[in-house]
Amino acid sequence: MVPDIGYTALIVAFVISLFGVIVSIIGARRHMPELVASGRNAIFVVGGLIGIASLALWYAILTGDFSIEYVAAHTERDLPLFYKFSSFWGGQAGSLLFWALILSIYSVAAALSFRGRHQQMMPYVHATLLLISFFFISLLLFSSNPFKRLPFTPPDGSGLNPLLQNYWMVAHPVGLYLGYVGFAVPFSFAVAALMTKQLGNTWVRTIRRWTLIPWLFLSVGILMGSQWAYAELGWGGYWAWDPVENASFLPWLTATAFLHSIMIQERRGMLKVWNMVLILLTFELTLVGTFITRSGIIESVHAFALSNIGPMFLAFITLTTLGFLALMWDRLPLLRGENELDGLLSREAGFLLNNLLFVGIMFATLLGTLFPIITEAVSSTKISVSAPFFNKVNGPIFLGLLVLMGVCPLLGWRISTWRTIQRQFTWPAVASLIGVILLAVLGARKPLPLVGFGVCVLIVSTIVQEFVRGVAARRGVTGESWLQAAGKLISRNQRRYGGYIVHLGVVLMAIGIIGSSFYQSETQANLKVGESMTIGDYTLTYQGLGHRVVANHQEIFANLEIYRNGRYVGALHPQKNIYFKTPEQPTSEVGIRVGLREDLYVVLAGWEANGERASFKVYVNPLMVWLWIGGAVLIVGTVIAVWPRRREPVPVSTRAAARVAPAR
Repeated sequence: MVPDIGYTALIVAFVISLFGVIVSIIGARRHMPELVASGRNAIFVVGGLIGIASLALWYAILTGDFSIEYVAAHTERDLPLFYKFSSFWGGQAGSLLFWALILSIYSVAAALSFRGRHQQMMPYVHATLLLISFFFISLLLFSSNPFKRLPFTPPDGSGLNPLLQNYWMVAHPVGLYLGYVGFAVPFSFAVAALMTKQLGNTWVRTIRRWTLIPWLFLSVGILMGSQWAYAELGWGGYWAWDPVENASFLPWLTATAFLHSIMIQERRGMLKVWNMVLILLTFELTLVGTFITRSGIIESVHAFALSNIGPMFLAFITLTTLGFLALMWDRLPLLRGENELDGLLSREAGFLLNNLLFVGIMFATLLGTLFPIITEAVSSTKISVSAPFFNKVNGPIFLGLLVLMGVCPLLGWRISTWRTIQRQFTWPAVASLIGVILLAVLGARKPLPLVGFGVCVLIVSTIVQEFVRGVAARRGVTGESWLQAAGKLISRNQRRYGGYIVHLGVVLMAIGIIGSSFYQSETQANLKVGESMTIGDYTLTYQGLGHRVVANHQEIFANLEIYRNGRYVGALHPQKNIYFKTPEQPTSEVGIRVGLREDLYVVLAGWEANGERASFKVYVNPLMVWLWIGGAVLIVGTVIAVWPRRREPVPVSTRAAARVAPAR
């Protein structure tokens, strides 16, 4: 009964969303407020109906209604409640419904936030959001029905994919979806700006926060996915340039470029066409990522099986892209820049180069991701490219981006004089040179990581310099303490100094990436109980296997004593999880000893004779923890930048004086 209600809700939402698209456009074109209001109300109705459908699927999952094909395929009676809840998005049909649910939440939030504002643009915003909802509801009804019934009711389900039974994989997809789907809002505003010919800075200022929020969620989702790969897959790393990893990274790159580029449009009235192209790319790449994940055309540990939704996705991507480009072409005369680039030594030029590098990485990553499809279509032979290709192509470009991250904030708008450049860059350059010399003395002799660390020191120095100068200037005016002045400086300039904190987070992440990529060491050994192996400063002594049964699986774990330079520092228990429903798909739980200097990373590879012997792979990953610390700093900086600024009350005496002041 409840699943039938959910399916009926989707059918009604399908009709209402199409109705909302039509009346919103007609109402805007014919200036009919009642139709515009109907279109806005359709947002709320569709949101409520998709919410009902989502609750119906959750109810079927949590009550174990195995007559529903989706429930039988992705859950089981013994599945822990935590993973039953997350199995909602563990399969294709459920994940598409989850996408529609998040889109409805964003749509309702946008409709409420801008109620009574931007009255010319909002009908087109509503129409665009409803059109996207209409597409995803169409997928649910005609290609991937989450409420499809089986001809019989099995006694139990097949269980959730073992790789998804990890706490990071509960949160990671949510972060990605909140990022992916959220970019529909700025895309809708771009469409509305083109339709209404309001192509100044209003739409850009309006959507900055609405772009930052999904960018933040996407960043968090990518970080959580990297943490899952690091702790679960057991290969010593966190990013393998897997096609589905790349699919989440592509819109992040273009959205980051867009967030930098709109500053130029706000400040100088430039790059209007470019910003439209970037927001189009960002939205379409979220669809491409969803298509790659769900069509089954590319093999990945993250991807779903081959399905029939691919043609529908390709058609929607093609139609929305061509429609947007045609509209932009028609409005091209209105998108001319108000100013031109005054000089290469300017912040505008730096940001433009920054954008080109971001887009360059995007195209290189997209080409590498789609290369197997391209080669198969051309030669009937599928040729894949692996991590070395991406590292060799994108590594130098990332280094260029890091350099620009340190240089751009020190350049002035319009043009920078050599005297200004000398004043701004002297101390950061000196600090960078000293840092490189110290690292070389300490033994970091490899040229590439040494250059990378030097650039990181340069960026940190520029950030510190900007904060110190800002705080000192404020103290000179207010007489506040250093701590008070710093707090007030950030609160009064959230966008600027939040951005600096984001940059600091990126630098810390870069330090972790450089250290773990260039200085990782590894070894493997087959040990009897009581035997030891050595890697670097560490000695690991095998003390035998343990075993326990938990819910729907059994855990086989090794007991290892860890010594560093001969001193006992603790124990690690790497393990294998063997699931009763899918014993042929064991998963790893890596034993990790985290430190500021390095991680000790141990994988239980196998065992024999009931644990009398066991095989281990061991890695030492230098500076690894700084990747996660940097991610946390990036999140803090973004929250500061996006947080609504509290308006300080005007003193009563000031207001009274303004009222009695004579007109002039």
